[in-house]
This record gives sequence, structure tokens and C-alpha cells, in this order.
Amino acid sequence: MSVSARMKSNVCRHSVSLLLLFLSAFFFPRAEALTKQRGSNLSVSAVLVFGDSTVDPGNNNYIQTAFRSNFPPYGREFENQEPTGRYTDGRLATDFIVSYVGLKEYVPPYLDPTLSLEELMTGVSFASGGSGFDPLTPRISNTIEIPKQVEYFKEYRKRLELAIGKERTDNLIKKALFVISAGTNDLVVNYFTLPVRRKSYTISGYQHFLIQQVEQLIQSLWDQGARRIAFVGMPPIGCLPVVITLNSDNALLQRGCIEELSLVAKDYNSKLQNKLKAIHKNLAHLGGKIFYIDIYGPVTNMIRGYDKFGFEEVANGCCGSGMIEASFLCNPNSYVCPDASKYIFWDSIHPTEKTYYIVFKSLRHIIDMISN
Repeated sequence: MSVSARMKSNVCRHSVSLLLLFLSAFFFPRAEALTKQRGSNLSVSAVLVFGDSTVDPGNNNYIQTAFRSNFPPYGREFENQEPTGRYTDGRLATDFIVSYVGLKEYVPPYLDPTLSLEELMTGVSFASGGSGFDPLTPRISNTIEIPKQVEYFKEYRKRLELAIGKERTDNLIKKALFVISAGTNDLVVNYFTLPVRRKSYTISGYQHFLIQQVEQLIQSLWDQGARRIAFVGMPPIGCLPVVITLNSDNALLQRGCIEELSLVAKDYNSKLQNKLKAIHKNLAHLGGKIFYIDIYGPVTNMIRGYDKFGFEEVANGCCGSGMIEASFLCNPNSYVCPDASKYIFWDSIHPTEKTYYIVFKSLRHIIDMISN
């Protein structure tokens, strides 16, 4: 059975509510004991973040959407066990990044109305859980599309200009590190689960469409003064617990990764990497640094060699059954595993803080290169 045929069959067998759970997306970190390591000689003025739930620290708290995580057990390992709106038990990779470059401990959501000028100046996240590069993706979940995130960034610039002047703002943006993490929802939800895009695009054509959106985003950020941009690739999407549940012949007993779906993400990553290399080459003489960050490899390594990293569970999340729960289905009434550090995934879609931290460690050399 082809990949598309497999997914069409599964859509018929599962409810819309389960399908929409995909919208929360994948990805990043934790540290059982994050040392106060700082990058040496890094000159980063701020960390500015765009994307989906892998880097949303709570923007969805401030919009009308069901896709939130600002309630227990989310945030169980965060400071004061606070459920901030991060889709994990603790910190995200971007939190570890902003700490590593010595700015602060966490990246706050831009839509938080209580942010101080200092918080704004050292970096914020514009990301929204459920978003994607495809403009159709966030419309399904009523979350913040990436062009709107760019509009918020322009608003952010104006707020800084009023507070510290245009020259200082320009310099701050020039030295800022931009991190973009999205794409999983586009493939998992918008292409393979819902029928609209599959009717219009082959998988190769859809990947090309997403790369075009990436190019437009880079151009938009470049026009606003961005010069250091890091794009995060996709994880092995076939290894997400919810994807396994909806695509396994026996979801209770056969919990292996759906390799054909992961290979689609791997192929997209290759195309993205090639495009970013070409853009970097064209912009380097103007001071542009455009880098690709691989997470497919680190996550795959954790799944295959889980015992080497201290993991015991790789195919189920810590929350609930770990096979289907995410966002509002992972809630204060859910069973939660006693030790999330033994799990790669926190819920059926998102990694634990420990997983995010291991991924962060794998990308520190990129942060060093782009920040010097």
C-alpha cells in the first residue's frame, strides 16, 4: 500500500478530533542538570524565534484556539512547576540556546502583555503551536500563521525603535540570532491527514512548495535586518507516538516507527539544506549567515540507542497512554509517568525536556558558528 493510500485509509478510521491533535507538532529539549555553560566569545544581542509548538513558549495562551498547554501536567519540570504554555514538561531547545549565549534563562512569548523592555531587547518567541510554513496549516487550528508572526516582529521592531532609537534597534536586530522551527504540521497534518493538499500536489511538489515559503520567510526577515538565521529541519515524523498509533497495523503491540513517513521528512530536510546552502552562499558577502540545524539525526540516534541516553520508553509519551494524548487530552486528570527523563516523548507528539536538551547539545557548534 502506498503512503498516501495508507493515510487515506487511516483518516476514515479515526475521528477528526484525533486528527487535529497532530496540529501541535513536534520537537525539543530538557536538562536534568544544565550547567551554566556559556558560549565563549559569542556576540548575540537577542534570540528571536518563529515557528510551531516546538518553539512556542505560550503565545497560544493569548489567542482563541483549543491548542494550548498552559495547564498541568505540562510544565511539571519547569521552574515552580509552572505550566507556561510550552508543549513539554520543562524547557524548550530555544530556552537552552538563550541561556547558552548568556542572555537569560528562558525565551518568553511575544504576546505576553507584561514583558519588560529588557525582556523584549534580549529576545522573544513569535511561534504558535499548530502553525506551519503552508498558510493553510494554521487556519485549521486557528493559530498564528508565520506571515503574521513576521508582522508581530515588525511591530516588535517599532516598539524597540520608540524605546531605544532606530540605530540601536538596527544594531540589535543585526546581531540577533533568528531561530525558525516548523514544517512537521505541514506534512503530518496538512498533507498526509487532510485531503486538500494531496489533491493538488505530489509529495515532491508539496516539499517544493514548502521550500518556497521558506525562501519568502528568509527574504522577509532579511528585509527587516536579520543577518543570522538558523532553520531547524524536521524530525523523523514516523516515530511520533501518535503517528505510530494512527498508522500501525496493531497500535498496541506494533510500536515501531513508520519508516516511509520518516523518509519523506528526511527527503524534505535534504532539499531544505541544499536551498539554505545556496542562500547562504549568495548572502555571505553581505554579512548573512544562513544555517541548517539537523534534528532528524539526533532524534533518530536517541530512538535507536535509547539505553545509551538513559531512556527506557521511545514509542509512547509520558502523559496518559502516551499513544494519542496531546494538548487538551493531556490534562490535570491524565495519568503521568513518575520519571519523564526515561521517556523521549512527553505526550504523543512532543519531546521531553531531556530530549530537547540532548538535541540542544548536538546543535551548539552551529550556534557557535552563527554567533561569532
